Amino acid sequence: MKLQGKVAIITGAATGIGKAIATGMAAEGAAVVIDYVGAPDLANAVVGTIRSKGSKAMAIEADVSNPDQVNALVAQTIKNMGRLDIFVNNAGMESKHPFTEYPFELWQKVIAVDLTGPFLCAQAAAKAMIQQGSGGRIINISSVHEDLPMTTNAPYCAAKGGLRMLMRTIAVELAQYKITVNNIAPGAIYTPIDADVEASKKIETKLMTEIPLGRWGKPEEVADLAIFLASDAASYCTGSTFFIDGGMSRQSGSL
Repeated sequence: MKLQGKVAIITGAATGIGKAIATGMAAEGAAVVIDYVGAPDLANAVVGTIRSKGSKAMAIEADVSNPDQVNALVAQTIKNMGRLDIFVNNAGMESKHPFTEYPFELWQKVIAVDLTGPFLCAQAAAKAMIQQGSGGRIINISSVHEDLPMTTNAPYCAAKGGLRMLMRTIAVELAQYKITVNNIAPGAIYTPIDADVEASKKIETKLMTEIPLGRWGKPEEVADLAIFLASDAASYCTGSTFFIDGGMSRQSGSL
């Protein structure tokens, strides 16, 4: 097993890509913590699935934009699991509005979750990993929109662009502690966050013309990449964005 004996926190892991990463890492031997916000039902279901297959898991509620809750998330993980080896910043949100009409309060919320959240989580995780003295992995689930524009989605794109430079900067700072930091940039992955696209055959057809491989990606494919970056096989990978987009970033417009 690639992650035997490791402990991982995955934020926003009750659904979608986060759920796939949590179940995938557990299958590779990691003990996993499912971070969630709101009703615990979905998070507990993921925990139940993982435990039913013989792996260790627990759910902890924490708002990634709240520093006290982030610190508590890391502290509870170490108290219950004994250590922290892998932190996956997956929690995110988006809300589309024309730029000139974008509500300031919503801008603040998107930036808080999509950029401030990874900052707070990476900081708390790095402190714990440095104290342990055995290195670690920080993996951010970014987006092709850290590079590609997307009309009506300015805060999301700004946050993902910021996440790219955050990752690059702290990768350099944390390398001395054998902590690697990388981004995964998914393109069109079939998850609830893309429900508006999936619901419109016209938009979906247009999207597929932007993707050379001509299909949606699967959450499990993103999970496989995250597992690689968390494993010993990726010990020499740091400070990079790994695109998983079916070639979208090589021919896409500004969908």
